[in-house]
Amino acid sequence: MQLNGTGEFIDDHEYPATTEELIDAYGDRTIDLPNGTETVGDVLARLESETFENPEDAHFAVYSAVSNKAIGRVGYSDRDPTPVGSPYSPDVVSF
Repeated sequence: MQLNGTGEFIDDHEYPATTEELIDAYGDRTIDLPNGTETVGDVLARLESETFENPEDAHFAVYSAVSNKAIGRVGYSDRDPTPVGSPYSPDVVSF
């Protein structure tokens, strides 16, 4: 995920800052994702209104609210077994 300079502006913003203040200031900035783009405004609009005490909190909010455009293969993990009952489980094969 490329923040395209948004991270730097978030760092330079005066804190504490609300979700709405960040949307007003940087909402039109584009974030490049593996499967498309989104604006910071679209990303932060998914969150409830909150007050960020520092830039790190704002960064985490942006990272946590991006859509599935940021995911390479939805439901894929090469490290963990598929959880029981997951819709991404492979078909059961009987030998």
